[in-house]
Amino acid sequence: MKKLFLGLFIFGLTTQINAQTIELPEVELSVNYKYLNTTNSKEIAVPVKKLVNEVLAFNEDNTDVYIDDNGEYSVSFYIPEGEIIAAFNKEGKILRTFEKYNNIRLPLEVLQMIANRYPNWAIAGNTYLVSFHCEKGITKKLYKIRLENVDEVLNIKTDEKGIFL
Repeated sequence: MKKLFLGLFIFGLTTQINAQTIELPEVELSVNYKYLNTTNSKEIAVPVKKLVNEVLAFNEDNTDVYIDDNGEYSVSFYIPEGEIIAAFNKEGKILRTFEKYNNIRLPLEVLQMIANRYPNWAIAGNTYLVSFHCEKGITKKLYKIRLENVDEVLNIKTDEKGIFL
């Protein structure tokens, strides 16, 4: 009998619980998700991240751009550490980019590979090159690094994972 009353009491409490309806805000999908996915990295240097955000936030409505016969236009973005030249279509989708940065912070993998292979050499400078193509789905990332050791100078190339090319 106790179990019956306890069961009815609990059942009576549960019938009064109302479900909550939560309205979520609309999600806006970016037309440049491919570019965002290829440039999004944990160890991206601050100047690179700053310039990539400028490209992603670009709105052609706020500027006067020349659209060529193919329906494309190019925009250049500059900061002291680098530049991006990006080609957009009429809808604002990034078709391709060419990026060049000078003397930025190298990723940890690249630094470790250089330290292992060239232990007594110092990094004198570097250039980071990125090319992105939306249709081909290709992103090439290349580091050109200048190493110095007393009287000697050595130029090397590596990818973002530290693999020497």
